[in-house]
Amino acid sequence: MAVKAGAGPNTTEPAARRRRGTLVEAARSRLAIVGGALASNLRSRDLRRAQLAFGAAWTSEWALTIGLSIVAFRNGGPAAVGLVALIRLLPGAIAGPFLATIADRVRRERVIVAIGLVRAACFGLMAALWMVAAPIATVYAVAVLSTIAGTPFRAAHSALLPSLCTTPEQLTSANVVRGMLDSLSMLIGPLMAAVLLALGTPATVFVAAALASLLSALLVVRLDYDEPPRAVAVTRSTMVADVVQGMRELAARRDLALLIALACSQTFTRGCLNVFAVVIAIDLLDMGEAGVGVLTAAVGVGAVLGSLGASLLVTSRRLCTWYGLSILFWGLPLVLVGVFPEQGAALALFAVVGLANAVLDASGWTVIARLAPEDVLSSVFGLFESLVALTIGLGSILTPVVIDAVGVRGSLLVLGALCPLLALLSWRRLRRLDGSMQRCDEELELLQEVAMLRPLPVLVMDRLAHSLTEVHVPAGHAVFEQGSTGDTFYVIAAGEAEVLGDGASIRTLGSGDSFGEIALLRDVARTTEVRARTDLELYALDRDVFVPAVSGYRPASAEADTVVASRLHTFRPH
Repeated sequence: MAVKAGAGPNTTEPAARRRRGTLVEAARSRLAIVGGALASNLRSRDLRRAQLAFGAAWTSEWALTIGLSIVAFRNGGPAAVGLVALIRLLPGAIAGPFLATIADRVRRERVIVAIGLVRAACFGLMAALWMVAAPIATVYAVAVLSTIAGTPFRAAHSALLPSLCTTPEQLTSANVVRGMLDSLSMLIGPLMAAVLLALGTPATVFVAAALASLLSALLVVRLDYDEPPRAVAVTRSTMVADVVQGMRELAARRDLALLIALACSQTFTRGCLNVFAVVIAIDLLDMGEAGVGVLTAAVGVGAVLGSLGASLLVTSRRLCTWYGLSILFWGLPLVLVGVFPEQGAALALFAVVGLANAVLDASGWTVIARLAPEDVLSSVFGLFESLVALTIGLGSILTPVVIDAVGVRGSLLVLGALCPLLALLSWRRLRRLDGSMQRCDEELELLQEVAMLRPLPVLVMDRLAHSLTEVHVPAGHAVFEQGSTGDTFYVIAAGEAEVLGDGASIRTLGSGDSFGEIALLRDVARTTEVRARTDLELYALDRDVFVPAVSGYRPASAEADTVVASRLHTFRPH
C-alpha cells in the first residue's frame, strides 16, 4: 500500500520536545553545579567568616564615602568632592604596595584584623571631631589615615580566599559570593548613610562605619587554614624587594598586565562616578543630598541583581570574555546618562553599572588570582590596589576639570567612553586568554583525580597544571626501571601501564592514575618498574615542583604518606 505524503510519523514535535528536555536538563545540571559551589562557601566555617568580614568592611567603606562626600560638597562643591577623594587615596596608593607585602610574610587574616581595628578607631575619632566642631581639615586628615590603613585590605583578602578553596569552581564561587556581598554593601552602605544623614549628622554615619569595621575584624579572628609555604618570602629581607618582585611578575606576564590595565580603566571611571553621583543628583536631576545616597544605592541594586546572574559564571570557561563585557558596561551607562538626563533613566543606568560590577568581581578577581604566583600574591594585589587608588583619585580630580570645560553632560560622554573603547580594543586577546585557561582547566581536572593532590589550594593546583610536560611512551617500553633514579612524578592521561616489582606484576594503571611519588617523597631509588601496556600519554611533574607542593600543605602531605605506605605495604623491594 502506498503511503501518502505527510502521512508518516511526525518526528518534528518529539524531536523538538527532546531538544527542550535536553536544554532543561542541562540548565538544571548547571544550576545544581552552581548551587553546590555556592553552598561550599556556606559549609566552610572559615570561608563563610572571611566572606562576611569582607561584606562588613565594604559596607563601612561605602557609608564613609557617602558621608565624607556630603561633608566635602557642603564645604566646597564638586571640586572639593574630587579633591578630598584624591587626598584620601594618594597616600594609600603610595603606601599600599608596601603594606600589602606584610600579607606574604604573616598570616593573612591577621592583616585583616589589624586593618579593621585601626579603621574602626579612625572612624570613631572622625565622629568625635565632627561633634566637637573641630576644623574640617582634621576630619579629612583622619580619613586619610583610615584609607592608608585600609588600602591593603582587598589585597590581603584576595590572597586569603585561594588558601580557603580547593577547586577553580570553588574559587570562582567565592568571588561570586564576595561580589554579592560587595553588591549588598554598595546598596546597604549608601542607604544607611542616606537614612542617617536624614535623621542625624555625618558623625552618625562615621559611628556606623566604625561599628561595621570592628565587626569585620572580629569575624576573621583565628581562622583555620594551611598557609602557603614561606620559603620564597624568607629569602627576601625587605618590603622594597617584595614590591620589586611583584612588579617583575606583572612585567613578565602580559596577560596579567592587560587584565590589570583594564581594571584600572574601570577604577578610573569609578573615581569619575564618585563625583558624578553628587553632581548628577544635586545639580543635574535636582534630587537633593539624600539623592546622592539613592543614586549610589541604585548601583547597589543592580549589583545585587547582577550577582545572582554572575553566579552562573561558576562553571563558565569564558571568564575573560565576561570580564571584557563588564568593563564595557561600566562606562557605557555614563555615556547614556549624558544622552538621557532623566531620573528614571539615570537610576536604571546606574543599576547597569552595578550589574557590570558584579560580573567584574566574579570574573576578574578569579582570573587575576589564577594568573599571579601564589607566593607573591599579596604583593601583586598590593600593587594592583595601589593602581586602583591612584586611578580612582585621578578620576575624582579630573572629573570636575572636565565638567568645567564641557559641562556635566559633555563630561559624561567624554569620560564614560574610556572603558568601552579599551574593552573593544582588547577583545581578541581576552578571547585567546580564555582558550589558554580552558586548556589549563582540562589538565587541572586530571590532576584533581590524584588523591594526594586533591586537597591542595586551587592556586597550587594551577601552578602544577602550568608546570606539566607531556610524555609519550610506546606500548612495551618502560617509563622507568626498578632501581633507577627518580626525579619525575607521572599522571596517566590515556592508555594503560603495568607496575612490576622484581619482575612480577603488581597492578595495572589507567587514565587518571598516578605513579612515581615514592622515589621523590622518600628520596630513594625507584621501588618498581612501570611499563606501558598500550601507548601511554602521560603528564609529568619534576621533583622541584611536585615535592614542595605536596609537602608544603598538611592534608596533601598526610594523603601522600597514606598512599606511599599503602604501596610499600603491597610491595617492598628486596
